[in-house]
Amino acid sequence: MSAKKSLKNIEWIIKILIFIFLVVALASPILIDKTNPLNRHGKDIVLAIDASGSMNSSGFAEDEEELKGKSRFEITKHIAKSFINTRQSDNIGVVMFGDFAFIASPITYEKNIIVDMLDLLTQGMAGQNTAIGEAIAIGVRAFKHSRAKSKIIILLSDGEHNSGTISPKEAVKIAKDKDVKIYTIAIGKKGEADESLLMKIALDSDAHFYYASNAKELKAVYENIDKLESSKIKSREYLLKDYLYEIFLLLATALLIYLIYREIKR
Repeated sequence: MSAKKSLKNIEWIIKILIFIFLVVALASPILIDKTNPLNRHGKDIVLAIDASGSMNSSGFAEDEEELKGKSRFEITKHIAKSFINTRQSDNIGVVMFGDFAFIASPITYEKNIIVDMLDLLTQGMAGQNTAIGEAIAIGVRAFKHSRAKSKIIILLSDGEHNSGTISPKEAVKIAKDKDVKIYTIAIGKKGEADESLLMKIALDSDAHFYYASNAKELKAVYENIDKLESSKIKSREYLLKDYLYEIFLLLATALLIYLIYREIKR
């Protein structure tokens, strides 16, 4: 076979490859990384935990040796950690509140980071009073970059709203405007927490109110919320996709330029 005929055959092969690459590019191939956490269709959840002076009280887990003698705050953190570890497909953040509220952990999929952060939090670090309105408002602010369709605040308190610059009524309106549901949990002895307020907050945001007089009941509350707000994993709507058509389009373009260059050289 002559060199001229061999080059002619190579040109035909290149033309065929250009055609194939263009067809593939038009088909728009997609690479889906199903192992990426962003492909998990979960919910964004903020745990708003009361860290006021009353949360230093003991006697909340007298029937459980593991937690006996610990404060309400320490027991709440312990149970919250268990809840966090069960929400495998969700992003979770933590808000602490006392005299004021602050985001202790931004919403993230990295559960170990949240658990480690909880270990560093102490009762009283936000003051001794109870700013429920600010807790909700800051909780809503934590969803600023959220793309989840379902946004949930789980607010736990053993006291009455008596601090902060934002009223619970104003805060609930902010939450409703952002389609955030607020599950509320009153803990401790009857009458310590403002149960009527917490119930109204939950009902006004299309969620539920719970009361827990001890650690065992609090665990059951979190389990109930876990069932009510179960998540589907890897929903098609949330699949992380890489579009590969550009690669094939570039290959076809490069080969076409090569053929044009050869024609010019002749």
